[in-house]
Amino acid sequence: MKRVQDKVCVVTGGARGLGLAAAEALLAEGAKVLITDVDVAAGEAEAKRLGANAAFRVQDVTNRADWDATLDAAIAKWGRLDVVVNNAGVGSFSTVEDISLKDWQRTIDINLSAVFFGTQAAIVRMKEKGGSIVNIASIEGMIGEPLIPAYNASKGGVRIFTKSAAIHCARSGYNIRINNVCPGFAETQMVAGALAALKPEDAQAFAVKTLGRIPMGRFARPEEIGKAVLFLASDDSSYMTGSDLVVDGGMTA
Repeated sequence: MKRVQDKVCVVTGGARGLGLAAAEALLAEGAKVLITDVDVAAGEAEAKRLGANAAFRVQDVTNRADWDATLDAAIAKWGRLDVVVNNAGVGSFSTVEDISLKDWQRTIDINLSAVFFGTQAAIVRMKEKGGSIVNIASIEGMIGEPLIPAYNASKGGVRIFTKSAAIHCARSGYNIRINNVCPGFAETQMVAGALAALKPEDAQAFAVKTLGRIPMGRFARPEEIGKAVLFLASDDSSYMTGSDLVVDGGMTA
């Protein structure tokens, strides 16, 4: 039997990047996956490509009511809910002096508040039968980067929130495990888009400097992060909760 055979999973931000890689890893091991995103065209196209065990639903992760509708849609389609992957996120470059309140709030809303919404909604639906919640944090929630203060704050918040929620569920006897994946820099559209917002010479300098800090000398491939999500979603990680699974090529070491 495959590692997540017949488990029903919801993956936010699943139309591209790390979310799509996580969905692919889960599907390859027997899961049924509802990918959600605000990009309807990309989400529908990827769900079609992924096959009969995949579906797409448009979702605004910052809307609490939309979370209830999304998780209930997965249950209505497949009869259960086993895994929620809170992956949707945004990032942009700006210093603490330059960042606008609008950009700060948007980052916190999508990267942190949405994880709270998703975790809370999932617990309600999982606490009778158990499940796994996987939150995508970041090594940028462990170290500081002067160009991404809001991202640092949001991902640091995800890490500590996950620990709090995990302890609550374990001590309540819910059999719900909640863990973080903390990726380093990966070859995704979000990273590429953030770099594209810089002047070409600044983007090149940042990329060279960042690669120089990674002992393995390269960015992660999305599927390498997807495999970490799969591990935490599966029973292979049955004695893990409140943990940070760091996948960064040695950067924080």
